[in-house]
Amino acid sequence: MTTEQTQNDTLAVLNPATGETVGRVHDHSGEEAAALVDAAQAGFEAWRATTPRHRSEVLTAAFLGMRAHADRLRDLIVAENGKSQADAAAEVSYASEFFRWYAEEAVRTPGDYTEAPAGGVRNVITRHPVGVAVLITPWNFPAAMATRKIGPALAAGCSVLLKPASETPLTAFAIAEILTEAGVPEGVVQVAASRSASTVVSAWLADDRVRKLSFTGSTGVGRRLLAQCAERVVNTSMELGGNAPFIVTAGADIDAAVEGAMLAKFRNGGQACTAANRFYVHQDVLGEFTEKFGAKIAALRVGDPAQGADIGPVITEKAAGEIRGLVQRAQERGAVIAARAELPADATAAFLAPTLLTGVPTDAEILSQEIFGPIAPVVAWTDLDAMIDLANAPEVGLSAYVYAGKLQTAMKIAERLEAGMVGVNRGIVSDPSAPFGGVKQAGIGREGGAFGMEEFTEVQYLSVDWS
Repeated sequence: MTTEQTQNDTLAVLNPATGETVGRVHDHSGEEAAALVDAAQAGFEAWRATTPRHRSEVLTAAFLGMRAHADRLRDLIVAENGKSQADAAAEVSYASEFFRWYAEEAVRTPGDYTEAPAGGVRNVITRHPVGVAVLITPWNFPAAMATRKIGPALAAGCSVLLKPASETPLTAFAIAEILTEAGVPEGVVQVAASRSASTVVSAWLADDRVRKLSFTGSTGVGRRLLAQCAERVVNTSMELGGNAPFIVTAGADIDAAVEGAMLAKFRNGGQACTAANRFYVHQDVLGEFTEKFGAKIAALRVGDPAQGADIGPVITEKAAGEIRGLVQRAQERGAVIAARAELPADATAAFLAPTLLTGVPTDAEILSQEIFGPIAPVVAWTDLDAMIDLANAPEVGLSAYVYAGKLQTAMKIAERLEAGMVGVNRGIVSDPSAPFGGVKQAGIGREGGAFGMEEFTEVQYLSVDWS
């Protein structure tokens, strides 16, 4: 079980692999959350007055702090999230890089100086920190989703109010401690965990001093938050749902495609917004791909990640049940289980066997839903245009993957895909130096790279008389 349990005013954090309580944090009420804005505003006024160089040095210290505490952070993520030790270690490394990247970006705030075409005027364009920023992060990457938002916010000179997922708050509090040790002043980074996320976030968004919302989560919740933000026209960034196609052409290097598929599908047990959700494999290479992919899937070790398993549980038993329903309904439509890993004898209901499905109809429900689990449905294709239409059909366009023998072929397909990020002959797209985000209903704005810091700034233009 992974349902939250309260004891007085605390929130229990449960291990999804064992159901055991691994920690407790304070369960914030709406009134307590609202009171945090006072400190956040005071922290903002002090932090924005610091030099870019100072903010850079603090973020560098935070990067080094995360590296020093890497093992502790890895174990926290394994315990509260349920991902494998290898995945958790990789996440900590990836998450720390956002502090290093934005330590470097902090001293490079863009601006401009031009002469007006008519003469007599100089245009000075500068950027200023937007203000107090509310950050809402999901449970699937409790470290990386936090640092990807905190890093650019602090580099820009903002203070932040972080609301981590109630399933995985321990990592967020640990990162906040590291930031304090690195020299972040009181009030600049505050974390509030709560069973009632809407109560806490609503209290924050109702305060005129809150000027920014950065949210990562489902498209449905994103729509509701956008409606709230519209009431005060709050500056908003959102990274929402995904339904990534993974395309394999007839000329692809199949061994490379299989390795990429394993990474794109089974990273974090498939519980990633960028996870490959639908596999479109050309009929000419379907047999070879499914045979090799299936063998890799069947060899995955499922079990308690603390004991070294490759694949742990999904986040809740409820989530596992919903995914089982998708698989069952796909089978009823003619899909076949071509390969499946073994579950341990003592597996709880939160565990799912990594599964390869073939013969999946193009209109099956499992292809239109974000699976968020270790299930790989495969569709055969022969007509390129028809396949691209299927790949672009969902309302979200976050990420996609293309494997083709010729780079030009892969690039031509990639440019036709309605996705904010495309892995070209590569099974991963995330990088702190690159813009992360999607198109259509997959979100607004970008995180990472120089774009990420711009999301936490406002542009100001000074018109200077030069006559």
